[in-house]
Amino acid sequence: MSSDDMENIAPFTSDGCSAFPDGTFEQQDLWLSCCHAHDVAYWMGGTYEQREQADEELRACVADLGEPAIGLLMQAGVRVGGTPFAPTTFRWGYGWSFPRGYKPLTDRERLQAEKLLKDYLGGVVEKPPLEGVGEG
Repeated sequence: MSSDDMENIAPFTSDGCSAFPDGTFEQQDLWLSCCHAHDVAYWMGGTYEQREQADEELRACVADLGEPAIGLLMQAGVRVGGTPFAPTTFRWGYGWSFPRGYKPLTDRERLQAEKLLKDYLGGVVEKPPLEGVGEG
C-alpha cells in the first residue's frame, strides 16, 4: 500500500463525557476536562495497553477532583462501552474508519494525529498524547 492509499484520521471531536454527566448538579462541568483528555486518547486509538492507561488516567483525574467513586464508575463504563469492536462514535480509535481494533499507530499516523490535535487546540499542545505511540 502506498502512502497515498493510507487511511487518514478524521479531525478531532469530543462529545464531553458521552452518555455520562459532565459533572455534579452543583458543578456541572466538574470532570469535563478529564473526559476531554480521555477523548483525545480514544480518538487516536492504539494498543490495548494504551486504552487501559487512558481509562486509568480518566479514573485518577476524576478521583483527584474529589470524586473517587464516580471515577471508578466511569472507568467501568468506558471499559465496557469503549470497545473498538462496536461502531460507536465513542469507541477506542473513533478517529479512524471502523473497524480498526487495537493496533499501534505508525509514526506517520501519530504525526498526522498530533497535527490535527494541534490545529484543534489552536497551535498549543502541552503534552503529546499517548507517549510512545508508534515507537518500537
